[in-house]
Amino acid sequence: MKRTYPAVALAAVLALAACSTKAGDSGSSGADGSGVKAGKGVTASEITLGVMTDKTGVFKNLGLGITQGNELWAKDFNDAGGVCGRKVKLETVDHGYKADTAKTLYPQIEPKVLGFVQLLGSPVVAALKQNIAADKTVAAPASWSSELLDNQYVMIVGTTYDLEIIDGLSYLQEKGLVKDGDTIGHVYIDGEYGKNGLRGSQFYAKKHNLTVKEVKVTSTDNDLTNIVTGLKGAGVKSIVLTTTPAQTGSALAANKALGLNVPVLGNNPTFDPVLLKSPAANALDKLTIVASSVPFSADIPKAKDVASKYKAAYKETPNGGIPYGYAVGEVWGAVLKKACENKDLTREGIAAALKQTTSASTEDLVAALDFSKAGTPATRQVYAATPDASAEGGVRYVKPLFEAPEAKEYVAPHQK
Repeated sequence: MKRTYPAVALAAVLALAACSTKAGDSGSSGADGSGVKAGKGVTASEITLGVMTDKTGVFKNLGLGITQGNELWAKDFNDAGGVCGRKVKLETVDHGYKADTAKTLYPQIEPKVLGFVQLLGSPVVAALKQNIAADKTVAAPASWSSELLDNQYVMIVGTTYDLEIIDGLSYLQEKGLVKDGDTIGHVYIDGEYGKNGLRGSQFYAKKHNLTVKEVKVTSTDNDLTNIVTGLKGAGVKSIVLTTTPAQTGSALAANKALGLNVPVLGNNPTFDPVLLKSPAANALDKLTIVASSVPFSADIPKAKDVASKYKAAYKETPNGGIPYGYAVGEVWGAVLKKACENKDLTREGIAAALKQTTSASTEDLVAALDFSKAGTPATRQVYAATPDASAEGGVRYVKPLFEAPEAKEYVAPHQK
């Protein structure tokens, strides 16, 4: 009978432990053969990033576009060689824009991933905020509330809802559509998304002696006719929306039907190209959309490249989520490369690399981003755009990246 000596047995145990670390099963931070530490979501050949999206809820079209953008980026990133000898893999789940569902899904997906390339929805991000901090998991939310920036593991790619509205109102005033002393309406979903957008209106109003008529709705209130009727009675000169696309369509249809016909400003989640084929289609000319990410149809080299790849790979009607999802991937790629340089592909290593990322470039899909300042939005620039049925993706931009003077002055809730 062959004997097993203690030293050999010990070596076998150590070898097994090393394999486990390399696979990221335990979340430990052992190093691979090149000295790179690896933890959860990282094997010898793959880095798994999570996608918690909305495939079935009120933002399902946006969620689909962002996810497809994530997928296009992952393919390009892998085709270019990946990082640290590893390719990126995406693990996707659908929470249907329901916080309770997301809370159930999170513990199932969290052990499998290094971080999240998408976490869609303000209610979802709010529900998981403490989990993300406790698990030290860097997450890119498809939710742009500046209230999230007290969490060092939140990576907002673009500016925040409050700054979108500040920039947007500045644009309307530049065009003579809003004047000092006006009364404006702001219809917002009750929750972090809506309230953060309202914060922007309130800040701009103080700077320009505006009166803001605030109207709170839920995400399932789809008929806003009575609300627009009330705003007309209040004499508003413009309406700001921090709402779902369905609510945007209802508000714009009522704006026209009631003869109010005032300019309407919406931030990035408020519009969906499906509105161009809805009963609100002939009322969309009053809408201006402000967003950090470029419209799908933008005449920018990188946007055109992404659009070409999208049309070759997918058949669905495109929307602005596609270039945004790709841009988030580009930022994740920059962070992964920095972490690789640091020889640390653990969650702690990713968080450290994020703080060292001071000028992440997406070739103008989104403005250059600086994640080094705690509590501060990574950019304050937006595109202004308008619906256009003749443009792919249903939107064309009317002003390239800009930052209003008021946005420069604004102090975010957790800015230090």
